[in-house]
Amino acid sequence: MLVAAAVCPCPPLLVPEVAAGAAPEMDTARAACTDALGVLAAARPDLLVVVGPAEQSGRGRHPQGTPGSFRGFGVDVDVRLGPATDAAPERELPTSLAVGAWLLDRTGWADAPIEGLGIGEPLAPERCIEGGRDIAARAGRVALLVMGDASACRTLKAPGYLDERAAPFDAEVARALGAADVAAVEALDAELAYELKASGRAPWQVLAGAAEDAGLSGAVLYDDAPYGVGYLVATWS
Repeated sequence: MLVAAAVCPCPPLLVPEVAAGAAPEMDTARAACTDALGVLAAARPDLLVVVGPAEQSGRGRHPQGTPGSFRGFGVDVDVRLGPATDAAPERELPTSLAVGAWLLDRTGWADAPIEGLGIGEPLAPERCIEGGRDIAARAGRVALLVMGDASACRTLKAPGYLDERAAPFDAEVARALGAADVAAVEALDAELAYELKASGRAPWQVLAGAAEDAGLSGAVLYDDAPYGVGYLVATWS
């Protein structure tokens, strides 16, 4: 059963070495992520699953100990999803899960076994919701770290240029996450999210599926678009 969740953005810019001189601009978002992970630790889960967008289609599992890096962004920073194990991972973490692993390492996570789940961004809402239900049934106390960004079309200089639909979409996402409104998150328009380059849509709907019978309450800790991309930090507990 899902007992807690933290929703965090997944830009590599959260990692100071990647952001370089712009690192202080994300300090508030980093602090909010730290607070959100504190809610996960306080829930004392039996299992933590880190969910984030990935390029592959469908759902790709990443066991504890899977490595990742930010070398593709020009910095010599490596991460690992929790402590190393004897099993040899088949592939590296997608960027979103590498950011999640970095956050967990930064906060010294040692409270429960960890797994990663990369979600293909085109995955249909019903499959995301079904996947969330499956995760919630895997242990008596399950926590989720849900990585993903809102729209990337909030300003003229945003990666997706300015789209007038972006701000209302992000506002509804923030409202739904802040209220732990499971039905509203499940109802997010996948096509609109794709058009607005909102990478968090599928992971958020995994969260909604996991939380259907959990009776959790929500809170938004951070809501801004410093680079024309909506970044949200929220907790469900």
